[in-house]
Amino acid sequence: LAELARAVVDALGTSGAAGTGIKGAGGQPSWSAYQALRMLSPETLLARIMDDLRTGRDDSNPFSDEVLRREIRDRIAAFRKMITDEVRRRTAETRGRDQVAKTAVPKQAEQVEFLSAYAEQLIALRRTVHPLARRLAARLAVRRKHAKHGTLDMRRTLRRSMSTGGVPMRPAYRARRPGRPELVVLCDVSGSVAGFSHFTLLLVQALREQFSKVRVFAFVERADEVTHLFEPGAELSGVMQRVLREAELVAFDGHSDYGSSLGGFAEQWGEAITSKTSLLILGDARTNYRDPNLRVLKRLVGAARHAHWLNPEPRRQWGSGDSAALRYADVLPMHECRTAAQLADVVEALLPI
Repeated sequence: LAELARAVVDALGTSGAAGTGIKGAGGQPSWSAYQALRMLSPETLLARIMDDLRTGRDDSNPFSDEVLRREIRDRIAAFRKMITDEVRRRTAETRGRDQVAKTAVPKQAEQVEFLSAYAEQLIALRRTVHPLARRLAARLAVRRKHAKHGTLDMRRTLRRSMSTGGVPMRPAYRARRPGRPELVVLCDVSGSVAGFSHFTLLLVQALREQFSKVRVFAFVERADEVTHLFEPGAELSGVMQRVLREAELVAFDGHSDYGSSLGGFAEQWGEAITSKTSLLILGDARTNYRDPNLRVLKRLVGAARHAHWLNPEPRRQWGSGDSAALRYADVLPMHECRTAAQLADVVEALLPI
C-alpha cells in the first residue's frame, strides 16, 4: 500500500492538472493530497471491490461479507492517510519541515467524512458538537422570529378589506401550528456506521430542547430503547460503548438487519409514532441481503408527522451491493450526510420552526 500511495501521488497529486508538472513557489514541485484523493475517489472503491469479490466467490454470506467490508473499509482509510502522509513528507523535503509546520492547514473536522475517519478525527469531530448545536439553535431562533406569523388567510383578509374600500390594510394570518414536535430516533449502531451514529446522537442530545420529547432507539439485528443514556445531564463519555453493552441489539450473528429491527420496533414501540412525531432514521441501509421490510417502514412513515433518513454513504453508492437505500428512499426522503457540515445543513433544514 505504501508503494501504491507513492505512485498515486506521482500520478495524481501534482498541483494543477494531473501530470502537468506544475511547480509551486520558487519553482519547486508542489503536491496536493486533496487533489490525489479527489481524482482517485477512494470512497467509491469499497462497493466496487465488494461487488468484484462477491462475483468470484461461491461461499458469499452475510457474515463473511460484513467481515470483508470492514477489512476493506479499514484498509481504504489507512490508504487515505498514507497519501496524506506522503504529500507531507515530500513537501517537507522540498520546503523544509519548519515551513510546512507553519503553513500546513489541517482539514477542518466538519469536512471529514464519517465513514473514512480514523479515531483521532472522530474525537476531533465530537468536540465540535456543542459549538455546532449553538450555531443551529441561533439560526433556528432567527427563522422562528421571521416566521412568527402563520400563513396568510385570504378569506379573512378580504373580509377585513371591505371596511377600507377593498384595500387589504390589515392582513389576517392563520394561527401557526405549534412547533417542537416529539422526536423518535432509530439508529444503526453497527461497526460500519458507529462513528456517524455517535456524532448524530450527540447532536440530537444537544438540540433536545428544540423538541417536546425525544426517544432514542438503537439497533443492529434488533432494536432496543436507549433514551435513558441520552437524558439531560447523562454522562456521554463512552456512551456508545454503554449502548452496545447494555442494550439488547444482537440476536444471531451481530450484523445489521434493518428488516428485523424495523419489525421489532413496530411491534414493541409502534405506539411511539403518532401524528405529533418526527421520525429520524440513521444508517447506511446496508441490509446484508436480508429482507428490508418495506411494508413496516411504510406503516411507520404513514403514522408519523414527518419522517427522514440520514445516510452517511455517498449518494453514488446507494443501491450498490447489499444497499437497500434506493428502495428505502422510495418510502421516505433520504439525505446524504457524509460529513458533519452536510449533516448540519440537513438538520437545520429539518428542525421545527
